[in-house]
Amino acid sequence: MIKPPKLNIGDTIATISPAWGCAGDADIRWKYELGVKRLEELGLHVVAAPNSLKGTEYLAQHPEARAEDVMWTFENKQVKAIIANIGGNDSHKLLPYLDPEVIRKNPKILCGYSDVMNLHLYCHQLGLSTFYGPNLLTTVAEAKEWHSYSKEWFRKVFFHTEAIGEIPPSQDWSYDAHDHANPQHIRQYIINQGYEPVQGKGVVRGRLFGGHGGLMEHDSDSLITLTKEDFTDTILFFEDIPEFCDVAYMEGFFDWLGRKGYLQVLKGVIIGKMCTPDSFQPYTERIRQVVSRKYGLTDLPILYGVNFGHTSPICILPYGAEAELDMENLRFTILESGVCHSP
Repeated sequence: MIKPPKLNIGDTIATISPAWGCAGDADIRWKYELGVKRLEELGLHVVAAPNSLKGTEYLAQHPEARAEDVMWTFENKQVKAIIANIGGNDSHKLLPYLDPEVIRKNPKILCGYSDVMNLHLYCHQLGLSTFYGPNLLTTVAEAKEWHSYSKEWFRKVFFHTEAIGEIPPSQDWSYDAHDHANPQHIRQYIINQGYEPVQGKGVVRGRLFGGHGGLMEHDSDSLITLTKEDFTDTILFFEDIPEFCDVAYMEGFFDWLGRKGYLQVLKGVIIGKMCTPDSFQPYTERIRQVVSRKYGLTDLPILYGVNFGHTSPICILPYGAEAELDMENLRFTILESGVCHSP
């Protein structure tokens, strides 16, 4: 996997709206401006891709405009990094309009989570390492503050070429829903109880790969087709929102992995914190029924509660980076850097 060059003070980061255009809506624009201000406080120059702030209605009707923004950011030599404004549900519609050769020849930081996963998978097919990490509106622009845990991982992963290192659980976390139109909405945080073992044992190493349940939609997609090779020798990261990912859905996801032969070639699995205060135990029991009892993989390490995805705060996971999962000590470590020195 080709790593992108690291960020430096004064570099330009571009914002895009690949899946949902709400950053440009009148009642949410305040939050976009807040996110820009916070990135500028890190010493970055922020530019909006040409179509990215044209609003929900326009961008929903014009996926080609969203694709133009993606291409503009990769082609623009001044842009050193790209961050998605927010996730959504239809980023797959822009994929036919992308130019793979241009993207392949211009590796740079691409960051976002949720539906931004489709862009990550597209780049992964091209051999580029991108980052399942913060979106501008939902992470950087929290009304109260950019959580120190999220902010520190942004600095460490994107501005430094040293190995990322151990990812400890955050001291606190929030499962509150977002209210993007209300500047007075402050998310409530509670004490984080740390990581929970689901099953398995030992210490394993593997390349990072994953996303959310939309992975199951790429069985036969002509533009993104997942294969057994994508999962071989990986530590799979998985997260989703409870509105979709109830206990039955989680069971179905792991069974899909098993039926496709992907489960059998994994080194391990990390599961992101769910957006709910409810116990993860019902999920744990159902996962074990599939992984251990149905497929006989009793030693496969599976760890729950890593801070990434739809909760807050979050770390950053580079696609293709080697990581280590230690079930004896409940430790998760990224063993290499996510970025490289500028050529």
